Amino acid sequence: MKERILVIDDDEIFCEVLAGALRSRGFIVETANNFLRAEQITKKFYPDKAVVDLRIGEDSGLKVCEFLLAEIPEISIVILTGYASIATAVESIKLGVKHYLTKPTDVDSILAALNIEQADTDIPIPEKPLPVKRLEWEHLQKVLLENDGNISKAAEQLNMHRRTLQRKLQKKPVKENKE
Repeated sequence: MKERILVIDDDEIFCEVLAGALRSRGFIVETANNFLRAEQITKKFYPDKAVVDLRIGEDSGLKVCEFLLAEIPEISIVILTGYASIATAVESIKLGVKHYLTKPTDVDSILAALNIEQADTDIPIPEKPLPVKRLEWEHLQKVLLENDGNISKAAEQLNMHRRTLQRKLQKKPVKENKE
């Protein structure tokens, strides 16, 4: 029996390219570009696996994952994001997501992540701490997550103007120190 994969991303072209690559590897694939469509498809399609973007337009990929895991507890989910942060990675794992990958990535990496059964304890631990700008970005992400994505509330909690927080969040995160 062929495995069924649901791809959820607001980038329609990315969805179709990834879906095509997965179909060519023998999977049955459906795509959704928002949370509502993902709910509708899940009720009929009942996927074995899902690839979920962290930011789906105005929707949170974490909420999509929470819904999918409530509907199908045995589903294997991988989150993809161009805006990786420690806070969202931790929350996704707490929800029960299998893996958390940063974009860009390839189909083979996505499939490998979907099939991981246990943690890799041999992963290298960095010898240098994160740069200060990266720590700031991580903290902003954590506070935003704690406020359910409400920028006004997060800005108030951070004692910062809302527009300043928006500008900081729009910047790409500083890369972590590499060995």
